[in-house]
Amino acid sequence: MSKRILMTGCGAARRWGAFVMATAAIGLPVAAHAQFGNSMGTSSPSALAPTPPPALRSDQIALLMQTLTDAPDQGFRRDEFMPPGLDALLRSSSQSDRIRGAVLLKGAILAYAKAQHGGRLPTALFQKNWGMRPGPYDPEAEFNFALAGDKLPQWLAALPPPFDRYHGLQTALVQYRAIADKGGWGEVADGPALSLGSRGARVTALRQRLAAEDPQGTLDSEGSAFDDDLQTAVKAFQHNVALDPSGVVDQKTLAALNIPVDARILQLQANMERWRWVPRIWPATRIEANIAAQEMDAFEDNGLALEMRAAPGRPDDQTPILSSQVESVVFNPPWNVPTSIATKELWPKEHAHPGYLESHGYRLISTGDGGGVRIQQKSGPKSALGLMKFDFPNNYSVYLHDTPSHAAFGRSSRAVSHGCVRLQRPRELADLLFKDDADWTTDHVDQVLADGKTIRAPLDKPVPIFLMYWTAFLDVKGRVNFRDDVYGWDTDLVGLIAAARNKGWQSAAQ
Repeated sequence: MSKRILMTGCGAARRWGAFVMATAAIGLPVAAHAQFGNSMGTSSPSALAPTPPPALRSDQIALLMQTLTDAPDQGFRRDEFMPPGLDALLRSSSQSDRIRGAVLLKGAILAYAKAQHGGRLPTALFQKNWGMRPGPYDPEAEFNFALAGDKLPQWLAALPPPFDRYHGLQTALVQYRAIADKGGWGEVADGPALSLGSRGARVTALRQRLAAEDPQGTLDSEGSAFDDDLQTAVKAFQHNVALDPSGVVDQKTLAALNIPVDARILQLQANMERWRWVPRIWPATRIEANIAAQEMDAFEDNGLALEMRAAPGRPDDQTPILSSQVESVVFNPPWNVPTSIATKELWPKEHAHPGYLESHGYRLISTGDGGGVRIQQKSGPKSALGLMKFDFPNNYSVYLHDTPSHAAFGRSSRAVSHGCVRLQRPRELADLLFKDDADWTTDHVDQVLADGKTIRAPLDKPVPIFLMYWTAFLDVKGRVNFRDDVYGWDTDLVGLIAAARNKGWQSAAQ
């Protein structure tokens, strides 16, 4: 399994430290966050700016203009914040023009600040399964306070998400845009698989394609022979896109190679945007499940304590983005089948093959509403939930759980569930969660599982959990990794932001 930079220790701690110091330097309190909520935190305008700010100095104007000019490096559009003709207004000999320019500049920088806190897309336009949403943020009071205290550089530096993972994507975005400015990369023509010993024009095209994406690498872009160096480069590419690192360019590898650079840029922008939704302080001990990468990681004190493959929901049964707390583990859980699954899947099977439900451990339970029934699968090793599930409160009725079928974990594409997240090795997660709990020793858990009785074991201290959707991230070697946009959420997000922006422009024009 690929190891990714998913921790917020060391470098990230330095990044957060810089954020705290920058916030403190301008006299602002560190934003108070809900313990596991999504609010970015705001400060009282009356407390921050009791008096109007002074006029902008020329050096401050230059700094703000440079920030707007550099906004594309943060994943924003080149024309997203800079009003047309702003520079001319600020340089005008007319005082009224300069005043108007200063007003427009302030409005632009406030829009930029709000965007850095997830304000580009109104939460009313979020899809229903995007359950992690940024809280309200009004930057004007902070801007005025920073201006009055001559701390504008520190305030601007504290605006982006204070995470190494965000800044890693930002660096990658600059690199991929530079590739795009040079024309991107060419496609490798369809044909037989390429492997060690292959020769010809397609091998040359393969070399050029890989070298274009890694201009600082050592791969020679010239030559028509598939040698050891090219095989190593192919394996590295396959690793970075979650394909079997065989070193053979098969059809799946060819398809990934021929994804254009503009599509990769869109992925980077979409993932940077999602980083603006998350709480700006992440708990050091937590569970993270990456829906797109189909993996789960557990952290203790910001160190990676456990990682495993996961199987999230199918595209038609999407696993939501959310944050919560794991409060308990249920051993030997029965499965209360949702009505939608019973209607679409189980009842048709029972009607086609009478006795199907009973033979698979299902039973009918009265709903007590005049003859209605619901379906429940008995607990046990054949239960769809396996031997345990991990409960956390949420509005989507999803949870992490075991499974009696592990075939999906051997595949690169594992989005096969009804929306909950199946785990490859759930017992290891349970042992980790209870490792300091004298009531739930390994022997005790073994005994409970062997007895077969359903028991809910509460955690002494709930553990934060984040279900995220990262299609672009960095691994431990600093290499950008991409994953398939299995739900189409990258395209949806970028499109919704563009539509919201265009609607805003039209409203302003009217």
